Amino acid sequence: MFLRIATLTALLFAPFHQQAPAQSETSTALPSAREIVDRHVKAVGGREAIMAHKSMHATGTLAVPASGISGPLEIFTAANPDRVVLKASIQGIGEIAEGFDGTHAWSVNPMTGPTLKSGKELEQTKLDADFYGELRDPKSYTLKTLEKITFDNRPCYKVSVKRASGTEDFDYYDAATGLRAGTTQTRETQMGTVTVTTTEGDYKKFGKLLQATTVTQVVMGVQQKITLEAVDYDAVSASAFELPAAIKALIK
Repeated sequence: MFLRIATLTALLFAPFHQQAPAQSETSTALPSAREIVDRHVKAVGGREAIMAHKSMHATGTLAVPASGISGPLEIFTAANPDRVVLKASIQGIGEIAEGFDGTHAWSVNPMTGPTLKSGKELEQTKLDADFYGELRDPKSYTLKTLEKITFDNRPCYKVSVKRASGTEDFDYYDAATGLRAGTTQTRETQMGTVTVTTTEGDYKKFGKLLQATTVTQVVMGVQQKITLEAVDYDAVSASAFELPAAIKALIK
């Protein structure tokens, strides 16, 4: 319920650091993609536990290690309809907020001002807001196991994740634990087409579910690190997703 919003924070800073590419290994008998995903779902707590929740609130820190800057991060997500809001306060940059209220995808950033997303950006944001995306529902996703590789210095299964829109992402699942180790996503943005590589780790239990509490992103050479400190479920008010005044002013 957390990974899908990772790309919201991934385009803030100039290029600096590049992650080493994943290395492929030969493997003759690969498990099916559905088996891999179902193993991850079971490892984090099970489908029933995931479906039992309707919203999530997480707090933590967003940092850019190479620049020595960081700040508090707050995330709200909800289902029916899928919604998301991310807020961060970064030293030297200021207050940043991005979200999707079920209809409008938006951003308020000191560097770009208030903006509404449209076209492919809007559609991709809507898909990324899928609250139950972790389940990789066959109605929304076509999956295929591609290979067993070394990703984030550990053996992982690389799975192709395709949507009806034609977007193809790649998930990496730890071969030893079954937990998702990261993703590679390509998205259309105001900066053009960008690829975001995300690694997930330090899984901890909140309620009945395991949640990755360390998420490191690399995009256009920039490395960003999200560290979660607290995760609460089913206590998010609808008001958390209300559009900021500056965004409302852009809607005609």
